[in-house]
Amino acid sequence: MPVERTIGGTDVRGVAIDADTRCAHYDTARDVVAIRAACCDTYFACHACHAAVADHEWRVLPRDAFDDPAVLCGACGATLTVREYADCDDACPDCGHAFNPGCKRHWERYFGAR
Repeated sequence: MPVERTIGGTDVRGVAIDADTRCAHYDTARDVVAIRAACCDTYFACHACHAAVADHEWRVLPRDAFDDPAVLCGACGATLTVREYADCDDACPDCGHAFNPGCKRHWERYFGAR
């Protein structure tokens, strides 16, 4: 069932998302990242949530948007740019909560080629 939550003032959409942005697809203790989709300028818990909830195809963020807020820490609500996320060593720079290091395996799906 589609859900929308507000975390740190940012709306996040997905399937069965909890208060920290974990969803039906990714729900470990470290799965607390939501990504802004370029196609609709909306944060989703993951790409599979977007596929389940949105009525259009996902579009990656263009490189010229890598300095704009695009990643949300579900633990504290901080927003990070793509560059900050890439350099964060799998933990939120604001609150220190660990991020799932496996998320970066999906880099090209979210942000395009490195």
